[in-house]
Amino acid sequence: MLDVKKELNGDTLTVTLTGRLDTVTAPQLEEELKDSISGVKSLIFDIKALEYVSSAGLRVFLSNQKLMNKQGHMKLVGPTEDVKEIFNVTGFMDILTIED
Repeated sequence: MLDVKKELNGDTLTVTLTGRLDTVTAPQLEEELKDSISGVKSLIFDIKALEYVSSAGLRVFLSNQKLMNKQGHMKLVGPTEDVKEIFNVTGFMDILTIED
C-alpha cells in the first residue's frame, strides 16, 4: 500500500510518500502526478516514510526527473537506510538528487 499526500506551495510541489512504491502502487503515483506537475518548478518527494522501492517505483522517479529537468528541478528527501541502499545498488544515487 502507498499513501500519497500532495501539497502545492507556489510553484513547489511536495509529495509525501508513505508505504511501499512497487509494481502495484507505482501506477497510482504516476496517475497522481500526471496532472499535478504542470507549471511546477520544484518537485520534492518526502520519502522519510517510504519503506521500499521496486524497479517500477524507480521508473516513476526517473520519468519525473526527466520531465523536471525541462521545467525546474526535483529532489528526494529523507530516505531510510533500506531505500538508500536500493538507490546505491541501482546507481540511482548518481542520477537523482537525494538529501538526508
